[in-house]
Amino acid sequence: MSDTPTVAVFRPDDDRLADAVSLLEELGATPVADPMLAVDATDATPRTDADYVLLTSKTGAELVSAAGWEPGNATVCAIGPATADALREEGYTVDIVPDEYTSSGLVATLEDVVDGARVEVARSDHGSPVLLEGLNDAGAYTHETILYRLVRPADSGGSAELAAEGSLEAACFTSSLTVAHFLEAAADRGVREETLAGLEDVTIGVIGEPTADTADSLGIDVDVIPDEATFDALARETLEATRE
Repeated sequence: MSDTPTVAVFRPDDDRLADAVSLLEELGATPVADPMLAVDATDATPRTDADYVLLTSKTGAELVSAAGWEPGNATVCAIGPATADALREEGYTVDIVPDEYTSSGLVATLEDVVDGARVEVARSDHGSPVLLEGLNDAGAYTHETILYRLVRPADSGGSAELAAEGSLEAACFTSSLTVAHFLEAAADRGVREETLAGLEDVTIGVIGEPTADTADSLGIDVDVIPDEATFDALARETLEATRE
């Protein structure tokens, strides 16, 4: 194992990727930036008659702000601290952030208070069904607004070739879609099977059980699932496992 392990990171090509690269460098790794997600905005805005409005990403916060959305009297909920910080930076007051930064964590926080309430879920087209199903089961009247679609950048996949060559030592997947897009990119480059074989010697870190389940279903063994669903925790724990 090298002193500076090569680590693939798949964040969208904005400040999230820049921050991830900087963090990995600070932690003594050599980051390979390979964005697997790009944002295709729908120009939709959340409903204005909801009792609760749930946002699940920094991108969503920025898009609703750019569209001039106002929450009115709604209780604004963020899925985690990164989304909450983004909402605050855009001038919104955040009322609720769950202790567990996942869809199931948000459901657990709200399930005792949303019976009969109108709940607006504003997010991407690849949101987990856990959120809507859990809120519906809790008696909420839910509505989903798709703020943006997540697509794979055409030039993605350089890290898949590194894995196929045996030149990658770790990878940090932040969602199920990054896993799926990673293997789609490998297939487009004609190295899917070689990439899967190469990943057997790569330390794989993922955020959350849903991402781990997706990886497992696609033939990727997961080594690290941090308790805290943040990139910081993912990067640190993945690197610790890589160096063991």
